[in-house]
Amino acid sequence: MVLIGSLLVQVYIPGASSLKEKRQVLKGMIAKIQNRFNVSIAELENEDLWQRATIGVAMVGDTRDHVERQLQLVLNFMDAEPRWEIIQVDVDWN
Repeated sequence: MVLIGSLLVQVYIPGASSLKEKRQVLKGMIAKIQNRFNVSIAELENEDLWQRATIGVAMVGDTRDHVERQLQLVLNFMDAEPRWEIIQVDVDWN
């Protein structure tokens, strides 16, 4: 059986005073997360807002436990980023 777990993470970036600064923060973190956890990740919404971003993360696996653990590790890594604050997290399973 193949499972797809996904996170929809809304973040607030208080230090961003332009879209350029916001993109700098996002691009760096997205690259780090992709390299470290081998997940699909992208900015999904709020592209035109300076201090807000919605990030989607998806992972495919054969057991729910494995996918759940990996997504929790991704979320912990994201939460440790000092340049933003996580506002909301939604988890979905397919």
